Amino acid sequence: MPITRDILIEDLVDELPEAVKYMLNHGILCILCGEPIWGTLEEAAGNKGYGDEDIKKVVDELNSLLF
Repeated sequence: MPITRDILIEDLVDELPEAVKYMLNHGILCILCGEPIWGTLEEAAGNKGYGDEDIKKVVDELNSLLF
């Protein structure tokens, strides 16, 4: 299943556990007290100041980790 900007963080972590390390390395909060945060990838990235192009890049890079 391809990753989209509206994927829930919980689903992203379940689908692609490697995404946790990727997001933490890019300053995107995805885990709090060992549990995924609520919301979408777009919301989490937006909370860290990522714009539309930045979020598209994150989505593309996360999708590249699937293969």
